[in-house]
Amino acid sequence: MKILLLGSGELGKEFVIAAQRIGQTIIAVDSYENAPAMQVAHGFEIINMLDGEALDRIVAKHKPDFIVPEIEAIRTERFYDYEKQGITVVPSAKAANFTMNRKAIRDLAAKELGLKTAKYQYATSAEKLQKAVQEVGIPCVVKPLMSSSGKGQSTIKTKEDVLKAWEYAVAGSRGDVIEVIVEAFVDFHSEITLLTITQNGNPTLFCAPIGHRQERGDYQESWQPAQVSEADLYEAQDMAEKITEALGGAGLFGVEFFLTNNGVYFSELSPRPHDTGMVTLAGTQNFNEFELHLRAILSLPIFEITLEKAGASAVILASEDSTNPTFSGIEKVAALPKTDFRIFGKPTSRPYRRMGVVLANDSLITPIEKVTERAKETAKLITVNS
Repeated sequence: MKILLLGSGELGKEFVIAAQRIGQTIIAVDSYENAPAMQVAHGFEIINMLDGEALDRIVAKHKPDFIVPEIEAIRTERFYDYEKQGITVVPSAKAANFTMNRKAIRDLAAKELGLKTAKYQYATSAEKLQKAVQEVGIPCVVKPLMSSSGKGQSTIKTKEDVLKAWEYAVAGSRGDVIEVIVEAFVDFHSEITLLTITQNGNPTLFCAPIGHRQERGDYQESWQPAQVSEADLYEAQDMAEKITEALGGAGLFGVEFFLTNNGVYFSELSPRPHDTGMVTLAGTQNFNEFELHLRAILSLPIFEITLEKAGASAVILASEDSTNPTFSGIEKVAALPKTDFRIFGKPTSRPYRRMGVVLANDSLITPIEKVTERAKETAKLITVNS
């Protein structure tokens, strides 16, 4: 099969590696040269994926069997036409189109499916943001409708934060939609990602829940399994199955939830492998999230997903701008037991850019906090040099 991968970051790179292992052909696409997934793909294209005509040209050129989106900034309306041409859009044109825009997916979850979410409003200007904040209340969270990895996301704690939050959201927005969602702050005690796998003709499956911690709207550590009550897990699985069924198609979805003293709140959804799911590269499961995504796409039946180990991931961040980043301290990490790492191969760095990840694992009887702390401390041994 030929797969056109739209977006070629670190998640795409691991997906390409999984696909290469079972003989698939991958064309990696991104807006810049030498993106991580391009380094391991059969071919690549460099285009602005918000340019619908450019997107049409490479689809016509490569005639893929599958189109697999990896990022948000894509002219997703074109996906419906590609499906009519007989190309499988992953998980589906509807899923990709809805989830690339927080407005569509939030309204589907809250208004159509009745899932429990934070109170929310939308705003298209700084003035409208002020009104939305009054409606939602302070504190609240502001996010661009189109962004990734927490870009443009901030918390409003006082009225003086509103203008700054708008400017930050606009700067962090991807695509050509200048609009934000304003969410009431949910008093949660933890966040989880529930990797949900929809299959063609087979049951929906769930991975063990993944916990994660964020800073600046981006994940810093993730761990599996997260400690979740049976009642909360059942509620999260029920919500995840409802929304993925409504979106349709086959593939892996990263569904995020807030866990509160008053139950589970739906937060966000990504129709692809999730950054917090990189913990599965630590051998926590019989298949990692990239392998699961691929198998579901290709209609290879997945009999079961088994939890094999406790594991954690911790990000390796850059601190400076560089056009030729190098790394030191890798040999220290390599010498440690039950520990691994990935360097993504990004050609440039900037402050807080995610350049790699450290992975730690241990037996299932090991307290997950201990494994997570080990991953976090180990990640500090690697330095990104400019």
